Amino acid sequence: MSEPIDQRPRAQNQLEQHLSEVQLLLARQRRVEALVQKQDMPRHELVEGLVHRQHLVELHNLLRRLSAGEIARVIEALSEEDRLAAWREVEENRCELVLEIVSDDVRAELLGARPHSSARNMLSAFELKNGRLSQVRIDSRADLANVNPMWVDLVAPSASVRAWVGEFFELYLPDPEEVTDIEESARFYIDDNDAVHMSSNFLLDKQGDSRNVPVAFILHRNILFSVRNEELPVFRLQRLRARTQPGYVSDGKDVLLDLYGADVEYSADALEDVYAEFERVGRQVLSPQVSDDEAAEILSEIAKGEDLNGRIRRNVLDTRRALSFLMRGRLLSSDQHEDTRQILRDIESLDGHTSFLFNKINFLMDATVGFININQNKRVSMSEFSMMTAGIPWPISYGAFTLAMGALGFGTYHALRHLEQRKAQQTLVARQRKEG
Repeated sequence: MSEPIDQRPRAQNQLEQHLSEVQLLLARQRRVEALVQKQDMPRHELVEGLVHRQHLVELHNLLRRLSAGEIARVIEALSEEDRLAAWREVEENRCELVLEIVSDDVRAELLGARPHSSARNMLSAFELKNGRLSQVRIDSRADLANVNPMWVDLVAPSASVRAWVGEFFELYLPDPEEVTDIEESARFYIDDNDAVHMSSNFLLDKQGDSRNVPVAFILHRNILFSVRNEELPVFRLQRLRARTQPGYVSDGKDVLLDLYGADVEYSADALEDVYAEFERVGRQVLSPQVSDDEAAEILSEIAKGEDLNGRIRRNVLDTRRALSFLMRGRLLSSDQHEDTRQILRDIESLDGHTSFLFNKINFLMDATVGFININQNKRVSMSEFSMMTAGIPWPISYGAFTLAMGALGFGTYHALRHLEQRKAQQTLVARQRKEG
């Protein structure tokens, strides 16, 4: 047990050393570029290009010596400007591995700086080697002839890439934009060539943004084809597991079932985050005093949680439909049937949690609205007096108000008494005159 503990400081020191080397190269590059730009010399652009290339070559060679995990940790530790500069020098055939390791926020930055533009970025083919999925580099149609894929994954593919992949495997690959327009009754079917077509939604939960992303699946000649418009955490997780765990998958249907299972796990994790957020909101709601600003913030958080909870519920129900279709079509082996039933049991459990959260949402909403009504009633009852005494400390204003009310009552009492006495005297005088 002592060996892993002893290795941690060493690995940390290596990371700090690599990070320092990358930062030093980038700093030197910026300094030399700034000096060259200030100089007035012949063939200025050529000199600047040579200086720039020198440091980029050193950076490129340094990153080549590092593993994908080391590159990911170094890139995450860099500033945004340095991160993008270093990312452009990572070898293209290692970009996919690095993207699977870095965090979601960093991944979004890297994809924006180096977007999917080639077939290699749009298309991933995986073969089964020694019980593990192995990614095969695909740059053109000719490369497909040299592989025996079990899974072909396309992310935001262009029309030309979809066309030549479809022609090679003799099937039609839909445009990801078309997947959202498919009628509910036509989302799961088997065509005349015994190819299984399915269209399902997968949850994408980013900070401040959650949505369901449609994915088209085709099972054709024991090969799974998946087409979607953007990268999803579930797919990255599936690729990572299948690469590292021997025997994790054995055919395209295994990959499909594991994708659905991973999506249910991902939905459960998102649901746990909703639970945690509502616990925090619940403590605020149950506090003695809730201001209007706090109530507005609480209502906003409740609305976000309700939206995510609804998306999770819709997502798992969609997954249930897909799994039921596979079971009814008798497309699965006995082991795959058991895996499917386990996923369905997990979905049943999630259904109960989403229903509970809907009830909790209603309770928190009613309690928050109740506090808002109480605050409004307080303002209405005290608004006129508060306006008249604005700027006066409340002990003085309320004391003066009490004294004024007392003085008014005292004055009213004596005025009424004086009027009664005067009326009695007038009555007495009138009676005396009448008798006299």
